[in-house]
Amino acid sequence: MKSCTLAAIAALSATAALSATAALAEMPAGHDRLDVVAGHRAMPVAASVWYPAGSRTYVGRVGDNPVFRGVPVMMGAAVPEGRMPLVLFSHGSGGNMDAAAWLGSALAARGAMVLAVNHPGSTSGDSSPRRSLRLDDRAADLSAALDALMADPAFAGHVDPDRIVAVGFSLGGATALGLAGLRFDPAAYADYCRAEVTRTDCAFFAKGGVDFAALPDGFGADLRDARVSAAFAIDPAFGYVATEASIAAMPVPVGLLNLGTADLNPTGDAGPEGSDLAARLPDATLTVVAPANHFTFLPACRDGAPALLEEEGEDPICDDPPATDREAVHGRIAEAIAGFIGL
Repeated sequence: MKSCTLAAIAALSATAALSATAALAEMPAGHDRLDVVAGHRAMPVAASVWYPAGSRTYVGRVGDNPVFRGVPVMMGAAVPEGRMPLVLFSHGSGGNMDAAAWLGSALAARGAMVLAVNHPGSTSGDSSPRRSLRLDDRAADLSAALDALMADPAFAGHVDPDRIVAVGFSLGGATALGLAGLRFDPAAYADYCRAEVTRTDCAFFAKGGVDFAALPDGFGADLRDARVSAAFAIDPAFGYVATEASIAAMPVPVGLLNLGTADLNPTGDAGPEGSDLAARLPDATLTVVAPANHFTFLPACRDGAPALLEEEGEDPICDDPPATDREAVHGRIAEAIAGFIGL
């Protein structure tokens, strides 16, 4: 009788544990902020971290604004036991870390930690064409954030140091590839923009009076962080002017993702109709998600956002190609990154 009672208690305990685990799995991702002291910046760099929530605190929303719908998170939740892969995320020109909340939450739900920063000089409300070309500063932002995370007792012991993956979108894609070892040729980019003045990136930099014959030294610098074990880039900038030597010497696996076909998204195309980085790198995979365009990466838009953007004279960042389901595309992007990492 006693053994039966103990067995029943054990069964009930196991059921309760499973129920508790399931409840945690259904919660929003854990989320917190870091202020990163970085020697190359005059002010601290703002950083955010997403991770599987190990406790229930209270629900906040990250990324809510008049244009985009935010994502619920469990603010300041405990980090669960064990180590997990770490994604270093770099936003695109004019973007910000909060706009990556959908991706951070999706990867956290699959068992990863995600660390993102706001890159001074190329973030929302502080996006300068001239400063955005300082790729060395952007890469150093993430390296400094990684230093800070690995010195933080709340997070350091939960990171698998052998699975630190740089991920980025657009200009952030170039940053992620730079952290993995890719380098860019300033002279080649000057030639490219002289020949392709209407390209979105070249036109943006030209509006800021950029002298393409005198790009900042950081544009062609060695940005490699040896702690990065792989890189994944969505519509990466500057793929056309990656140096052949750094392509051949790329030391880590690379995942590339095109949003839409080359005719809709020529600048970031890593396939055969674009830079063909996917074929030129020694260990690379290419995923194409369509229908979509470059802006489809951005968060889900609120009703009425397209009209608001048009009224304000902003880019049509909520306009997707016909039949595009932006949230479904987000799911496919998250699945592609998760598969690349091995989640």
